Amino acid sequence: MWNAGKVRVNQGWQFIGDLRRAVPLGHRGRPEIADRPCASGCVACQSGCPTNAIALDAHGIERIDLGRCVFCNECAVACPEGKITFTPDPRMGAATPADLLVRPGRIAPTPVATSSALHKLFGRSLKLRQVSAGGCNACEMELNALANVNFDLQRFGIEWVASPRHADALVVTGPITANMAAALQLAWDAMPAPRFVVSVGACAISGGLYADSPALDRGFLERCQPALFVPGCPPHPLTFVAAILDLLGIETER
Repeated sequence: MWNAGKVRVNQGWQFIGDLRRAVPLGHRGRPEIADRPCASGCVACQSGCPTNAIALDAHGIERIDLGRCVFCNECAVACPEGKITFTPDPRMGAATPADLLVRPGRIAPTPVATSSALHKLFGRSLKLRQVSAGGCNACEMELNALANVNFDLQRFGIEWVASPRHADALVVTGPITANMAAALQLAWDAMPAPRFVVSVGACAISGGLYADSPALDRGFLERCQPALFVPGCPPHPLTFVAAILDLLGIETER
């Protein structure tokens, strides 16, 4: 008992009360692009990006695609004008690929719009089945953390389940390698309707660093369009929490 008391005094409260407002210290989160011209002809940021996440136009940086970004910070280091900065803001989830695009001068993230249909079906209880389709296990570890005392996703009625037959949503991580394509489809086919897909991490959303690899088979995501995109490499647990709560219209005061 005495040792438990010393741990509590030393560490404080591990529980995060308001998951939507929490900002992790030292986290490399949502990037911002300053709304000022780039140096003429400069392509330093684009050249340094390993996943082609940056698009340029006649005025310089046109957008950063969070679905491709691996948050390596190379673009910010390479930019001679210092236009790109990575904030600690973990709120980056999106319901559509278009909402993953960060443009110059756009400071506040676009919140995930609540789906009235999904709120009605799963606003009180949601069961998640995760499939690692060739991932490196980084995204999987961050998703595992959602069940710990810090984030405690179960307080909102959202739980991980072992069988797709018990699941409402399929959470996909990894770039979807050819040898996992059939297993992913089998998991989806085993899920009862209604159901939806959540794509987590740059690999799952766009292929990430492996987008051009012949070892991938991403046909599943062409057949089953995700209802939610959670960017990152890997995404912070708070990125997933904020996105799924917004999608389902779940209040954090519980």
